[in-house]
Amino acid sequence: MNRRQFLHAAGTAALAAAPARLRAAAATDEAEPITVGVMGLNGRGTDLVKELAATGRVQITWLVDVDRRAVTKGEEALAGKQARPPRTDKDFRRILDDRRTEALVIAAPDHWHAPAALLALAAGKAVYVEKPLSHNPAEGERLAAAVRRTRGVLQMGVQRRSLPWVAQAMQRVQSGELGNVYFARAWYANRRETIGFGQLGLVPAELDFALWQGPAPDRPFKDNLLHYNWHWFWHWGTGELGNNGVHLLDLARWGLGVDCPTRVTSAGGRYFFDDDQETPDTQVATFDFGGNRLITWEHRSSQPTPLEGAPHGVQFLGTRASLTLDDRGYRVADLDGKELARVEGKVETRPHLGNFLDAVRTRSRKLNADVEEAHRSTLLCHLGNIALRLNRTLTLNPRERRVTGDREAAQLWTREYRAGWEPAA
Repeated sequence: MNRRQFLHAAGTAALAAAPARLRAAAATDEAEPITVGVMGLNGRGTDLVKELAATGRVQITWLVDVDRRAVTKGEEALAGKQARPPRTDKDFRRILDDRRTEALVIAAPDHWHAPAALLALAAGKAVYVEKPLSHNPAEGERLAAAVRRTRGVLQMGVQRRSLPWVAQAMQRVQSGELGNVYFARAWYANRRETIGFGQLGLVPAELDFALWQGPAPDRPFKDNLLHYNWHWFWHWGTGELGNNGVHLLDLARWGLGVDCPTRVTSAGGRYFFDDDQETPDTQVATFDFGGNRLITWEHRSSQPTPLEGAPHGVQFLGTRASLTLDDRGYRVADLDGKELARVEGKVETRPHLGNFLDAVRTRSRKLNADVEEAHRSTLLCHLGNIALRLNRTLTLNPRERRVTGDREAAQLWTREYRAGWEPAA
């Protein structure tokens, strides 16, 4: 059965059944664990397995990855943490077929996020999807429409949204304490090494590379692609802006209380190494929201010199004071640089997962990073990348969240899909 047949035969019925299924879950005794399948087990996926198990609220029913070696990592991470071992497979559609499994956690590469989430929503599953929400803007629009249509549960993994000390900082930004807050800057610095020049070669026996590519049209296997460097190719990834920028731009947008910009500019390139990487190691993007609201983004993936004493963070500037937030907490300073307040904090994932599980259990619980917030913040990343790739300013209609008068930008709004995997929603 191909994707279209699957969606036509199973999707419509599942959409109708989803609200009833969620109501049944809401009525279940709180002591009953929520059943979860995890897709993607390299790096972040294995971390999520550990965090989910540590909540004491879930039964992980499936561990799925296209690479058998990654499945082993997931099994080792879960060993001894639940009485019943999970089932394993290389194809996440086994999770969708299992009526006992209530939620899908997606930690696969970017090009899988929206296609897998759309199929999961169609199958009546709740979805926790790692950032970014989508590989391109059209996918985010489709996901938002699908959640509205199915009344489904979807949370994006921007975990700072669920931390009380971060919420407190955002409240201070919006309270007037800083005066009129008109500008936010976000940044990321790291010391990434060169990915070199990949060689065509045989696919490892443990890896189903065709299934790894999934909805993306076929490209030949190269030995410098997996399991991380796909981030730096437009065909599968969204660059550093989509990889780390979405976390910090989400905070900047939250603090300023803005939605879609009216103008976007971006510049940068591959400055540090000469290799196969397509996405920029150095990039500056500016998002003008009108009404005296501006956000800038800067990343230096291979030059780790910090800003404001931190390798990544976000700073809000107001007419009376500033607030600077990083992974150690936040501080408020007056216009002379005198510190007025300091709050310590740390970044954790478990509260964000807890918020998601609450929403799976009872649909009355508000998600902290629902599909609408997720799409708005991910869209900033896409717009910055589109402006960079086209080397020109983008002008947008903020009400429609669309670029105006630019045919080439419209072409980058979506992507080509492998035949049979085109999103149906």
